[in-house]
Parts: sequence; C-alpha cells; structure tokens
Amino acid sequence: MAAMHSDHDSRAMLQWHSTTIIGVKRGNRTVIAGDGQVSMGNTVMKPNARKVRRIGEGGKVIAGFAGATADAFTLFERLERKLEQYRGQLMRAAVELAKDWRTDKYLRNLEALMIVADADVLLVITGNGDVLEPEGGIAAIGSGGNYALAAAKALGDYEQDPEKIARRAMQVAAEVCVFTNDQVTVEVIEP
Repeated sequence: MAAMHSDHDSRAMLQWHSTTIIGVKRGNRTVIAGDGQVSMGNTVMKPNARKVRRIGEGGKVIAGFAGATADAFTLFERLERKLEQYRGQLMRAAVELAKDWRTDKYLRNLEALMIVADADVLLVITGNGDVLEPEGGIAAIGSGGNYALAAAKALGDYEQDPEKIARRAMQVAAEVCVFTNDQVTVEVIEP
C-alpha cells in the first residue's frame, strides 16, 4: 500500500531556503547587508534577489528580511504604515508591528524575520511578538545567519567599520552556507 502524504508533508519536502541578513551598528553608522540567493530544495531559483531596502519617509529606515518573499513584502508595507502613523519613530512602529503580527489572524501565518534600523537603533522583529535590540550591535537572521553572526562578532574585536564587518561576515556565510551566495546588497544609515 502506498504511503499517504498530507499537503503539509509535500510542502515540507519543497522547503524554501533563502538568505542571510546581517545588521551591524557601530557608533553613528548602521549597516544591513543581505545576499541574493533564493533556493527551493537543492535548486537555486534566483541568485540576485534584493532582500535589503530603504523604507519609510525619505528612506531613513533600512530593513532586511529572511523568509517567504510575499510575507516579507507584506511586513515591509505594514512597517511603513506604522512608521507613518508614529511619525518615523522606528522603535514604536516596530513594537506595534510585532503586536499586530502576533495577534492578527492573517499576519500570524506570515513566515519571515526582519532586521530593521534607523540612525538610533538596530532591531530584530519576529512573528512571536519579539522586538529585540541585539547585544553588541550585531544581529543576523536566515539560513546563514549563525555563520555571519559568528564571523561579525569575531571581526568586531578588531574592526570598527560596520560596513567592513558586514561585508566580510557575508563573505564567510557565503563560503559556508549552501543557501547563501556572494551577491550582496548593502544599505548604510548615517546621521
């Protein structure tokens, strides 16, 4: 007798892996960098996706996402609305987005993580309602996030330029994680 598979089982077999995003804050400069690879199973579907971008009025906020692309764009739009509502106050907008994400029936099903930053703060936002300000000014998410995080923490001991740290950490992640490539997008926030 053939084994029966549910829709959930077949979706799990075609699991999307995509991205490494890193945020590094040093002094008055903050950088978010992300790779361009989107994979399905063992196949690279797109090598040059843009998962880091400027949002909000005047592009004063940068954001990067890991996870389902459509879900991430929904979250970008929601965050932009919250930024408008709270006059560009990123921390307040992020907290309100996280509340909605956790409690709204539609948003609860979104599968993504975000790193966001402005001139004052670097944050990780999750669907569990978390808004985290990373210790040491370094955060990473996605398939290669742990590799990039470890590299950035090691580099942070002797390098102060957040862009150099982010670029090298992304390079290390691309060398180790099969779901991360070296086509990196970098956005910088300076006062």
